[in-house]
Amino acid sequence: MIETPRDPHPPVVAARPVPTSPQSGEARPLPAAHEERVRVLSVLVEDGANTLSKISGLIRRRGFHVRSISVGPSRQAGRSRMTLTVDAGHAEVDQVLKQLERLVEVIEIEDVTGEEVHSRELVVAKVKASQVAGLVDRGAKVLNTGADGTTVEFAGEGTDVGDFINELMQHGVLDVARSGPVVLRRSA
Repeated sequence: MIETPRDPHPPVVAARPVPTSPQSGEARPLPAAHEERVRVLSVLVEDGANTLSKISGLIRRRGFHVRSISVGPSRQAGRSRMTLTVDAGHAEVDQVLKQLERLVEVIEIEDVTGEEVHSRELVVAKVKASQVAGLVDRGAKVLNTGADGTTVEFAGEGTDVGDFINELMQHGVLDVARSGPVVLRRSA
């Protein structure tokens, strides 16, 4: 009988979080995956002209699909926090983590998939003016109103933002842009 080798890194399976309002601020585990291969990495880096290119290039050369990259300043001057959503398996992500750690610009990196984190995504959309009331009732904020439509924003957990976009598609959305997740580990 031929035995198949056991995966030393089985996929992380987390319970599906119970939806809450986007304003709740409640920390919940990130879903282990929208698909089993999606991983969320939080990376603290030194600011530099080529830092983003080096990191995204390293991941691309490994053959992974980068679903989103969100970058913003950290509390320390000269450093930024990156949140990367990468389509890759657990063992492959371990290889990427090791390679990223070798980059001079990388100060700290962690795979936060399945961890207790605060996670938010943002969607900005232009809709027909007649659709605004229902979207505001759902938690959207009006940014601008003009002759060609009304621009609204909505922030929340990824599933809430996805549901919001699905609703937009049913109500005459004129244009839409969605960010990737921004995550911060929950304090103890």
